[in-house]
Amino acid sequence: MMEDIICAISTPPGMGAIALVRLSGEGSCVLTDRLFQSPSGKRLSEAAANTVHFGKIVTDEAVLDEVLVTVFRAPHSFTGEESVEISCHGSPYIQQKMMELLLAHGARLAEPGEFTRRAFRNGKFDLSQAEAVADLISSSSRASHRVAMNQMRGGFAKKLTDLRDKLLQFVSLIELELDFSEEDVEFANREQLYLLTQEIEEEIDKLLHSFQLGNAIKSGIPVAIIGETNVGKSTLLNLLLNEEKAIVSDIHGTTRDVIEDTMNIGGVTFRFIDTAGIRQTSDTIESMGIERTFRKIEQASIVLWMIDLTTLPEKIELLAESIVPKTEGKQLILLFNKADLISEEQRIKLENILPEVGDDRLFISAKQHHNTDRLQELLVEAAAIPSIGEEDVIVTNLRHYEALTKAFEALLRVKEGLEIGITHDFLSQDIRECMFHLGEITGQISTDEILGNIFSKFCIGK
Repeated sequence: MMEDIICAISTPPGMGAIALVRLSGEGSCVLTDRLFQSPSGKRLSEAAANTVHFGKIVTDEAVLDEVLVTVFRAPHSFTGEESVEISCHGSPYIQQKMMELLLAHGARLAEPGEFTRRAFRNGKFDLSQAEAVADLISSSSRASHRVAMNQMRGGFAKKLTDLRDKLLQFVSLIELELDFSEEDVEFANREQLYLLTQEIEEEIDKLLHSFQLGNAIKSGIPVAIIGETNVGKSTLLNLLLNEEKAIVSDIHGTTRDVIEDTMNIGGVTFRFIDTAGIRQTSDTIESMGIERTFRKIEQASIVLWMIDLTTLPEKIELLAESIVPKTEGKQLILLFNKADLISEEQRIKLENILPEVGDDRLFISAKQHHNTDRLQELLVEAAAIPSIGEEDVIVTNLRHYEALTKAFEALLRVKEGLEIGITHDFLSQDIRECMFHLGEITGQISTDEILGNIFSKFCIGK
């Protein structure tokens, strides 16, 4: 299958000004020549690499479209193979007909991620860089774009390769000792190996700790909007998302399940979670929604506690007893909603409610859009996403995190083995296990099953 000519539409489905159809595989130019006519009569198979040619795609019936065809020669293409890109008009009919013609002349439809998989197979980049291509396509914020670009340029892979190479030198010496086991000699300096394990342990630990930030950057910082029923949570969600995502009603208990969506604010992606209102209820379904509310508080990094300013202060203080303990270690912002319904005198009095609760507090009117711009500023400040430099390595992929965790555990066994004087055969096994898990990330150690799972998540045409 890796020798087939594959083709796919690489632009989003639907109508547009132009569409891009890609082919890759030995013979792509010859295949396209069967359909393409240039005004000069020159054939694509004779064209120089990295050149663009104007012409027509002709069927047995008539001219299908006027197109631009770009020719790439191996190994200087995205996939490392001979490739052709056809830029045609974005009519769904033209796109469909173009694909039918290519398939009829010997190409086959590319599988999801097959172009990138071929690039990996042909050594254009390693597995972590290939996965970064998908992250770059789906990046929705400045931070996620920067992280994906850093990884695609190979910064993460280089760091892992350096760690693996250092271990390789020692495991080679230790395994050499096995050949001279009867003579009881040591080629690998145990003190140096111990210092190396400490150094690598610190590096892997730093990468593991970056995953929380990386996951927030990639998936969005989770923000739970909580409070009693009818305090304006759904109104605020709709306002932040700029669409009618949640039903807004004066009836208590309208929101019975969790509603989630993402929004980019100030270059940071937030995942807003509208929860069921917290109150005493005998309704089974609503009670389940309230249970989910408390679970979402635990998962959130930022909690927006909305308080209705028309509510009695005693009731607010009582509600704090069940909410505040669950927000420990999180950014808690108190939003006093319906500020347009109270006087300045009442507002001053209410400012003394819960004096030591929350990192910030803000008087807003979700309905009248009062102070909501300031709320967005507070969210960006609470997110505290650090500036990411070109050399910074941040783990965003769960597969990478799991592999690093296993490598870290193996490294701890190496360290423990050195402390108790374990025999070199067991020591070698633990070092190799650490190297194995580091190699899993970059693809130095991989299986078709793992590769199939990774690339199946890509879109077709990439």
